[in-house]
Amino acid sequence: MKPERTDRDSPDLTDDDAAPDAPAAPETMPGPEALLREAERKAAEHHDAWLRAKAEAENIRKRAVEDVAKAHKYGIEKFAQDLLAVKDSLEAGLAVESATPDSLRSGMELTLRQLESVLERQAIRAIDPAGQKFDPHQHQAIGMLPSEKEPNTVINVLQKGYRLHDRVLRPALVTVARPKGAAHGDA
Repeated sequence: MKPERTDRDSPDLTDDDAAPDAPAAPETMPGPEALLREAERKAAEHHDAWLRAKAEAENIRKRAVEDVAKAHKYGIEKFAQDLLAVKDSLEAGLAVESATPDSLRSGMELTLRQLESVLERQAIRAIDPAGQKFDPHQHQAIGMLPSEKEPNTVINVLQKGYRLHDRVLRPALVTVARPKGAAHGDA
């Protein structure tokens, strides 16, 4: 009888030791069909991502157009709210039946200060160029008058102009000093 072998008697065998001459499992190259399916899958993913990005860009464009339209439509909302207080003051002044000229004047002065406050909050500034050099970008000359002042100096403001930030809303209507020796006649 043969003696039984136990694990203690046998040396530890590993897979490497079991078949030293056995070739390693070759890596298999996917077939053309598998490569084509993988490429089609990736192309479909990219196409789907492109469609989503295109739709998102279109939604952003539509939102921007809508925001611009709302800004145009409601851009003066704050200004209009401020003007309502001025309108209320004017209506209250007209509602007084026993107003004296002095009370009407003081009411008009208060309302004017209220309106000036509204214009100030909205960055609308008056152009009052009395004594300044004529600037055709901010002033509109109505005529030229003889004067002791330097030629082309504003000598009379017929109507104030107004500017919104740096943009002229309305030029100031002015008369300008005529250069000495110039022909008599308005510009």
